[in-house]
Amino acid sequence: MTPFMLKPLMFKPLTLIKNHPPLAYALSGMVAVGIIWLSLTPLDELPPVPGGDKTHHLIAYSALAFPTALAKPRLIVPLAMPYIALGGVIEWIQPYVNRYGEMLDFLANTAGVIIGSWAGWAFNRWIDPA
Repeated sequence: MTPFMLKPLMFKPLTLIKNHPPLAYALSGMVAVGIIWLSLTPLDELPPVPGGDKTHHLIAYSALAFPTALAKPRLIVPLAMPYIALGGVIEWIQPYVNRYGEMLDFLANTAGVIIGSWAGWAFNRWIDPA
């Protein structure tokens, strides 16, 4: 199988998300619930996981923004604002639930939203419509 033959198989889920905005909203909503749960669950100490803390923030918020940017590229800014606000509110609440709120975490969250939004926009332009 050549790489060109793999393209339709590889992008079928992305085409599904692109053509069904309610699915994109549901996926971003599920990621948001996961972020909220993982960010606000009280811990005595952070579990040892590979990669840096800021990398995890960047990946999580990229995953949050990607589906909606893919489905609604013209609404990237209005959709990104609540995601950035979510990151700020979480960092503000964390000290009250035995966690550490950090400005650098908020900046990583914001960078993740920007990267995820850009990637969603780019894939929207690249994937053929169904």
